[in-house]
Amino acid sequence: MSVFTPVSPDEARAFLKHYTLGELESLEGIAQGVENTNYFLTTTTGDYVLTLFEHIPREDLPFYIGLMDHLAHHEVTCPAPMRMDDGRMLGELNAKPAVIVTKLPGTPRPRPTVEDCRDAGRILAQVHVAGVEYDASLENWRGREWREGFAQKVAPRLSREENALIESENQYQAMYDDHVLPVGIIHGDYFHDNVLWDDEGNGGVIDFYFACDDVLVYDIAIAVNDWCANADGTLDGERAHAFARGYHERRPLETLERELWPVMLRRAALRTWLGRLGYNHFPRESEMTIPKDHAFSRRLLEHHISHARELEDTLE
Repeated sequence: MSVFTPVSPDEARAFLKHYTLGELESLEGIAQGVENTNYFLTTTTGDYVLTLFEHIPREDLPFYIGLMDHLAHHEVTCPAPMRMDDGRMLGELNAKPAVIVTKLPGTPRPRPTVEDCRDAGRILAQVHVAGVEYDASLENWRGREWREGFAQKVAPRLSREENALIESENQYQAMYDDHVLPVGIIHGDYFHDNVLWDDEGNGGVIDFYFACDDVLVYDIAIAVNDWCANADGTLDGERAHAFARGYHERRPLETLERELWPVMLRRAALRTWLGRLGYNHFPRESEMTIPKDHAFSRRLLEHHISHARELEDTLE
């Protein structure tokens, strides 16, 4: 989340005329994130989030918005898109596609505990289970083709050592056929700051704009690389076990998923590293944004490469 396209109070009021959400009370830009423009929007009927989509192809937006609507009605606490008076969920504001969704209560937990990780695993499994009944699909645009292509694009800005590591890992990942693994709707960005915990300890999931169809265990790897990582780029085994146990309660993992777990952890670390390199070396102009540390993702990948046998035990 960021602010790339400014929205004035008068512009927000004009947009609200298409809804039955009351009168505008406050409008506040959100700095976190690097993809879309986001504002906290408070009206006389409640608290919402206004999102303007900056780069997502317009034809893909119904998938994301429909997914949130679907999950919100299938035992997943997540933002629910508001419908306009004509029934549409997607509108346009300042020449950008825009949506208003409910604002979830709570805040992220910056240092997840073992119990937090278990709860987070359970929630992610519910997202995967509920996604089975979602009748739309979307290819992962940050899959193998993107990883290999973006590596070439960013190469001139990196050191010889960084390029060698990325090339080697892309070659390693190309050796594995993940078509044998269970596939479904993944969140794609299930980091600890995308789960908000309310006063009763219930977690709600936000930021579904990396969601797509992909290998389910890969989504778990993306999450564990964040929820269970230490500051030095190693994994906390106790937290990783807890995340896996929580997930297993809702959706038991298959044997092949366990066997390819170290591969998925490496793939997830590579994807996150490449993505953060992009945000740092090809920044987008915005009034308000907070980029993330790309060097950490490199350390995490290096750890996974050198501790492959130990990683096998983190799902036990």
